[in-house]
Amino acid sequence: MLEVRWHGRAGQGVKTAAYLLAEAAMDTGKYIQAFPEYGAERSGAPIAAFTRIDDNPIRIHYGIRNPDVVVVVDESLIGAMDVTAGLKNNGVLLINSAQDPSFYKSKLGDFQGRVATVDATKIALETIGRPIPNIPIMGALLKVTGVVSLDDLEPRLRHKFSAKFSQEVVEGNVKALRRGFEEVKVL
Repeated sequence: MLEVRWHGRAGQGVKTAAYLLAEAAMDTGKYIQAFPEYGAERSGAPIAAFTRIDDNPIRIHYGIRNPDVVVVVDESLIGAMDVTAGLKNNGVLLINSAQDPSFYKSKLGDFQGRVATVDATKIALETIGRPIPNIPIMGALLKVTGVVSLDDLEPRLRHKFSAKFSQEVVEGNVKALRRGFEEVKVL
């Protein structure tokens, strides 16, 4: 089972990303869970979300304590909370940051896993005109984990977003997804 814990702030699309990843995996025949964990329900408040993906039915129903992957959608949460709590030593830490992964790797002591960064906010601003980094960081997640392919996720993204947004916004998000995939740096 792959377990992903997402950290971000309300309004950054963390819940949407957790659900979209799960739905794309479901489209490939996987079993899934995705759910948020809210604190204060206001824009900008810290939020966590969880995604589980497996080849077998998932029978557990609680927050992810020992994730394989931690996605930090807002790097200001680093230091404000322990975003790496429980992260498996061979796991992946993916951060929305312009910094090189070595900047964070040096702060993680004897962590043996991979650290990846992508400037998802910059990509979002350049492709959709708004600082909502969830889709570019999801592209980076696909590259780092291979959990689903871009070709599996893109149709789900188009379907889900075309119900709410203009074609221009949908295409901007597809570009953001692909750029996140292409621009992620991994150490």
